[in-house]
Amino acid sequence: MSSEEPSQNPTVDESSEKKLSKKETAKHARLLERQKAAAASAAAAVSAVALEGDEDPLRTNYGDITLKELASSKPISGKKKRTLVQDLNDGLKGNMVVVRGRAQAIRAVGKKMAFLVVRRRGCTVQCILTVSQDLVSSQMVKFATSLTRESIIEIEGLVSLPAQPITGATQQVEIQVRKLYCVDRAAPTLPFNFDDAARSDVDIEKALQAGEQLVRVNQDTRLNYRFLDIRTPTNLGIFRLQYQIQKIFCQFLESEDFFGIHTPKTLAGSSEGGSAVFRLDYKGTPACLAQSPQLHKQLSICGDFDRVFEIGPVFRAEDSFTHRHLCEFTGLDVEMEIDEHYSEVMDIVDRLFVTMFDFLNEECSELLEVINRQYPFKPLKYLRKTLRLSFEEGIQILKEAGVEVDPLGDLSTETERKLGQLVLEKYDTEFYILYRYPLSVRPFYTMPSHDGTEYSNSFDVFIRGEEIISGGQRVHVADLLRERAQACGIDVTSKTISTYIDSFRYGTAPHGGFGVGLERVVMLFCALNNIRKTSLFPRDPQRIVP
Repeated sequence: MSSEEPSQNPTVDESSEKKLSKKETAKHARLLERQKAAAASAAAAVSAVALEGDEDPLRTNYGDITLKELASSKPISGKKKRTLVQDLNDGLKGNMVVVRGRAQAIRAVGKKMAFLVVRRRGCTVQCILTVSQDLVSSQMVKFATSLTRESIIEIEGLVSLPAQPITGATQQVEIQVRKLYCVDRAAPTLPFNFDDAARSDVDIEKALQAGEQLVRVNQDTRLNYRFLDIRTPTNLGIFRLQYQIQKIFCQFLESEDFFGIHTPKTLAGSSEGGSAVFRLDYKGTPACLAQSPQLHKQLSICGDFDRVFEIGPVFRAEDSFTHRHLCEFTGLDVEMEIDEHYSEVMDIVDRLFVTMFDFLNEECSELLEVINRQYPFKPLKYLRKTLRLSFEEGIQILKEAGVEVDPLGDLSTETERKLGQLVLEKYDTEFYILYRYPLSVRPFYTMPSHDGTEYSNSFDVFIRGEEIISGGQRVHVADLLRERAQACGIDVTSKTISTYIDSFRYGTAPHGGFGVGLERVVMLFCALNNIRKTSLFPRDPQRIVP
């Protein structure tokens, strides 16, 4: 177990991803063929509209914008400022506005009327074209209905208030279209529909009970076309929330006199020991991608940086096919000098995460509501003063519940979940710290407990029964560090490890730290069932595209 972020033990569970089968590859090929055929058909339809438009006195008010026009320095909409869909409200009634977004839905009502739903940043507005002299021609309506879903379009029109509430859009105003241009036309055939991707499992189950079959977009399909999947309001919410966590992480630590650093991601050798590293050639020299910033953030403490943090990529080459493991994730790492006791590090964890949870609940309620609509979850339970249990106390709680575990061994994923359930029942919290782990299950750089026991000055932190943080005090004495490395089977002659150990021969203050997996924090705070939902473009043992 690494002391810079949650363990990445290779296991397999029900959420394992499968490699693309021949059937899926053939399906993808058929989709491309259908897209080509549909594109040709759409092009012919557009050409037909264009021919009719030659006789239309309003033909300059609609059409496909050419690449030449897009590449010119002249603004498409003249000097008129665009309005974001999210800013459209009844205060703009009677105003002419210009909006740009995606054509989410297109519906013709006879030959003289059409409805468009335009989407941008997860917000939608209903737009109406009605044939009328000097305003909208029948050819313009036909052009609107020839557009493909998800095309980028630009509309100029008059804001109005409908007599009845709008149920098919987020904004409660309409735009009476006067001009309509297609900026970029999407392929006629999509891998999946936007509405299907944005639908909740609850809605799908309700439909099944009512005898209706709705499309469920599976995870592999979503990830194969991730650039389409992340257009949904839920995904926009997830990644905006993720940024807020990153932001509050920085702001809180800065308020505690920490500052940010950037450590190298290419190393001469493994930083954690073992073989689970991505190896590469570095100008003729064997190297690997960093499993964590552990060694270099400690070297920063050796350099009198006192209190540091880093946000950066972490690489693990383990074959972990679980719902919570990735081969590349974003690490939130902290290292600090210790004045008296390593509990000072746990104090930082306590205040940091209570501050973070409060901020998310109070300032990000709209994002949480959006996520909750597709993936319903209960708010996280946490205490104002974070619960701390010693490893021995945790073992005792498990034993009292009839769960037998090795008092000097590590906890399995199932045991961690069981303990989380028992802690919730006993202390009414889903966020707690478990400290004083057995030394045998911690990394070589973990400080042993000097009370004559087989424990260490270390801790793990849990959300909803799953580990999100691993940390503790580090060994800062060179000879003891070498001894610990040898005892753990680490090659102390390697360039990376020998340089690391020798750096502590020139005087270093006692220090400790911890690491957090950003994606895992988002996943567990929102009670999502798979970490791939919180990784923008996931990398796991079987996925390196898109």
